[in-house]
Amino acid sequence: LRPRKRTPKVIYSLVRELAADQIPVAVACRVLNVSTSGYYDWLGRPEPPRALRNKELTKMIHQIHAESRGSYGSPRVHAELTLGLSERVNHKRVERLMRQAGLQGVYRRRGRRSLLNTATEDDLVQRRFNVAGPDRLWLTDITEHPTTEGKVYCAAVMDAYSRRIIGWSIDVRQDTDLVINALAMAVARRNPPPRSTILHSDHGTQYTSWAFGKRLRDAGLLGSMGTVGDCYDNSMMESFWGTMQLELLDTRIWKTRDELAGAVFEWIECWYNPHRRHSSIGMRSPATFEGLNLPSDTHE
Repeated sequence: LRPRKRTPKVIYSLVRELAADQIPVAVACRVLNVSTSGYYDWLGRPEPPRALRNKELTKMIHQIHAESRGSYGSPRVHAELTLGLSERVNHKRVERLMRQAGLQGVYRRRGRRSLLNTATEDDLVQRRFNVAGPDRLWLTDITEHPTTEGKVYCAAVMDAYSRRIIGWSIDVRQDTDLVINALAMAVARRNPPPRSTILHSDHGTQYTSWAFGKRLRDAGLLGSMGTVGDCYDNSMMESFWGTMQLELLDTRIWKTRDELAGAVFEWIECWYNPHRRHSSIGMRSPATFEGLNLPSDTHE
């Protein structure tokens, strides 16, 4: 087979690479059988419009990826370009440019899940997490993460409508106060009408305690609990914890509890709620989605 003929562009590119390695241009041109004047003429030509556009897009992609703390893959980068910056670009082009730039989003490995257990009579949600408006369904759960000083526990309350974290609490103990404080923040921020909002949780001892039940009734919330040991009955909160685990908790070794607590606060209030895009709400952030869809008299 005959070797494929090299185009002038490829040859001149080789000359430029050799010149960058301190080889004289004249020598490189003579070896590659091209004229020195032709090389310098090629150097002076402006880049094609598509190449210039790719450079411009790649620069924006680098910035978006950095601002997402390295968490965005091509779908969310494409959404930020088109929805956030009003750029007209195909998602396949974004994928290609990210691949060429060596950029990718964080992702979790899939594992096996158990589908055992049936719903209890107290389950008012029955895995129906799609709601038509805010403050109709809240979800709550607890997660933990180690530091060199010991574990830090975080309880959070999410509005299923917008995926916004409306209440959270961080402590060194996984007790009833942890979940009550998160609920108190959510109630203070949203002030829902009595008996209009369901609060869905698991069967953890913190949520089955008398003190939490009283706080629930005092706030006029309707309690709901999923099946024991079944993550699907609170899958939206499990997804949130998985996202935080991937994008924040597992990114480094945390030395102190205060360091991790501050990072969790900053991630929720400064990144997740106001900026992080969600495919399930039209690639908008929770705060933006609520701003577009909440009635004008709704407030926190």
